[in-house]
Amino acid sequence: MTRTPLQQRIVRNRQNVMTSVVRAFYVIKATILWQKYLMSYHNGRDSIHDMVYKSDKTSVVNIRMNRNAFTRLCDMLEQRGGLKNSKNMLVDEQVAMFLHVLAHNEKNRIIVERFKWSGETSYMRYVRLHKEFYKKPVPIPDDETDERWRRFKGSLGALDGTYIKVKVLAANRKPYRTRKGEICTNVLGVCSRDLQFIYVLAGWEGSAADSRVLRDAISRPHGLKIAHGTYYLCDAGYTNGERFLTPYRGQRYNLNDWSRPPTNAKELYNMRHSTARNVIERCFGLIKSRWAILRDNAYHPIESMPRIIIACCLMHNFIRTTMTEDPLDQEIPINHTQFGDEHDNIISTVETSQGWTDRRDLLANTMFTDWTARRANN
Repeated sequence: MTRTPLQQRIVRNRQNVMTSVVRAFYVIKATILWQKYLMSYHNGRDSIHDMVYKSDKTSVVNIRMNRNAFTRLCDMLEQRGGLKNSKNMLVDEQVAMFLHVLAHNEKNRIIVERFKWSGETSYMRYVRLHKEFYKKPVPIPDDETDERWRRFKGSLGALDGTYIKVKVLAANRKPYRTRKGEICTNVLGVCSRDLQFIYVLAGWEGSAADSRVLRDAISRPHGLKIAHGTYYLCDAGYTNGERFLTPYRGQRYNLNDWSRPPTNAKELYNMRHSTARNVIERCFGLIKSRWAILRDNAYHPIESMPRIIIACCLMHNFIRTTMTEDPLDQEIPINHTQFGDEHDNIISTVETSQGWTDRRDLLANTMFTDWTARRANN
């Protein structure tokens, strides 16, 4: 049936009305989305301003570094780490969120509310720059004047292990349970005398013997490398052998044990060994004090924890090299020791050598002879 001109005009009017309604709907929807985006953007920028840019004091409290260090880190990650402005967040927002999570162990829903953003934090960009952040080992020179280190010529620093609590499914917890019943990962740390990490190996189960962790670190293609003629100071839980210098067993060692002076060469050697090797204890104390994610029960899956731990150590190095003064230096005492982190497993991968034992004995006797002579002259 053919429509009359009037009917055709009515149909066209109805179609035009429907088209106008649909267009208006999409315009209103787009306007609402744009307003939400602007609100989210400004809320995020306000959060960044209050958290970082307001003052150095608030910046250190919230992300553990001042504004200058934060700006330099953002530039480094953007230029060399491949970090870019995303659809929802600028580079500085991504970095601030990352540091805030490390510093305060925030849950994802808290981060979503504060930054108006939902998603996983990528720790890989920070780990990829490990060559930029890790300290390059430098042996103690022959003309060293530092009283703690001048007798350990050729030493690169100290190494030890520590436990970090992790979140593991109940069915998989047994390998991660330590002797004290805590669910942890066993972390090997190697540091220089200026309290910076040279190498970190994270990911081993808490029940893993230190011998296995060290064996893994040494055997990896890009693992712990120790040049010939150099060595690290280790505690008595490790075997005294080439490239690893340990204290004498059965003698006083911990810094808290020296209320009275040494009585023989072995005790004097142990006292000075403990004074120098304590840098690794302080390093672990600093990162656990700085980053709450390492000392509290973590909310992140076990698969992410090795990268998180390494990222914390790298950011620790960055802070110490960038800021003129580390805010935590006064909080962690020089004689800091780790309580509850006894690593008493024997390192079977480092064989005891008579030459290395003789070297330790010669060092101890030289120290004692020099010490007694100076006491006699005084």
